[in-house]
Amino acid sequence: MNRDKTASEAGDMMLVRSSHGRGKARVSHAVVVIFLEFFAWGLLTTPMLTVLHETFPQHTFLMNGLVQGVKGFLSFLSAPLIGALSDIWGRKSFLLMTVFFTCAPIPFMRISPWWYFALISVSGIFAVTFSVIFAYVADITEEHERSTAYGLVSATFAASLVTSPAIGAYLSSRYSDSLVVLIATVIAVADIAFVFFMVPESLPDKMRLTSWGFPISWEQADPFASLRRVGKDSTVLLICVTVFLSYLPEAGQYSSFFLYLKQVIEFSPAAIAAFIAMVGILSIVAQTLFLSVLMRTIGNKNTVLLGLGFQLFQLAWYGFGSEPWMMWAAGTVAAMSSITFPAVSALVSHSASPDQQGVAQGMITGIRGLCNGLGPALYGFIFFLFNVELTDIPVAGRPVPPPEKSMIPGPPFLFGACAVLFALLVAIFIPEHHRLADVKTCSARKSSSASAHALDVTLTPASDAEDIEPLLQDSSL
Repeated sequence: MNRDKTASEAGDMMLVRSSHGRGKARVSHAVVVIFLEFFAWGLLTTPMLTVLHETFPQHTFLMNGLVQGVKGFLSFLSAPLIGALSDIWGRKSFLLMTVFFTCAPIPFMRISPWWYFALISVSGIFAVTFSVIFAYVADITEEHERSTAYGLVSATFAASLVTSPAIGAYLSSRYSDSLVVLIATVIAVADIAFVFFMVPESLPDKMRLTSWGFPISWEQADPFASLRRVGKDSTVLLICVTVFLSYLPEAGQYSSFFLYLKQVIEFSPAAIAAFIAMVGILSIVAQTLFLSVLMRTIGNKNTVLLGLGFQLFQLAWYGFGSEPWMMWAAGTVAAMSSITFPAVSALVSHSASPDQQGVAQGMITGIRGLCNGLGPALYGFIFFLFNVELTDIPVAGRPVPPPEKSMIPGPPFLFGACAVLFALLVAIFIPEHHRLADVKTCSARKSSSASAHALDVTLTPASDAEDIEPLLQDSSL
């Protein structure tokens, strides 16, 4: 009788699991989800600048920094809890949640700009798609496959931005911003539908709880607990400081660089679209071909150091460069610096035990969330201090007078280069082979007695000596 009952229960669990998606969980599922989400947002690059300027005509980029700051802070608050819950209840439900809330503001760009920016701010609570995606990939890959798989996911993010900004700019100028927003909304709905109907659950049933009544302690949900744990383990501290110093200028750069190219360097819209495509294509090559070779030959830590070196060179060139050819040359270096993100993810994964991946991911995601808020505001403020005007968007029939040339055209980029230099110095002291001993939470300790219920975002079986590739990312662009 017990055997029959057990068999029946197992069959029911298999039936439930099969209903969570079609077929076996694969890396291709993660790739499609990331591509659709960021392709939709990439289409809105040009309309976003217009809506920003129309909604906040004074100090446009400072207001953008404030909006992104609220979003980043909310992401910082929620990331540890979402990471821990996905370890317990599975990835799919949280993947669906993060994609839905990340894309929810898109149609409101034309319905109500004020609601649009309000929803962007609030969406930070769930804007941790990359965290869940990297955990999803870790669940279904072997240790030796993860570096390549993470590189593929990161390259997909770059690929989604190869053509989408150019397509969005063309449709906006040829037809209207409303059409671009409509197409982006349709793509976002398709992404949500793909997750709901096609993406299988990746976390094994034995690693998940069948009941939603599992207690989650405040320590597990408290983002400041993660920060307090940072100081208890030197390796955690070094990694977190490296992530903060390297991602802060990157987040600020994303918020203002395209407009900087247009107004300060005097790029044409076609040149900007071509620049995005070039950097995207080269980033794909760097994150698929070069990354896997570098990880095998020089290891995780040295790959991180190399990526930071490229980022330092790129930002310094952006800061001092005053001619278009300099931006093109620096763009090629920027593509190579894109290997830093998946390399750090691999390093964090190797440092955390299988049942602590969610917690480790939560710490890193929270720091990146803070950077996504601080970076845009910081860059806008530095541009403002140095009288580099970024609030006037060219309008047809009303040419913008050429800006005055200065010895340092891009002061924020030089600030970013200094930050990355410090990140490089800190990263040198990160031990390459070290297990994080002090990142456990109360709930993780409880779940360990229940056979590792709290499997993390980048989990593999605890019996395997595999490194789990964690999350690093990102989020929300």
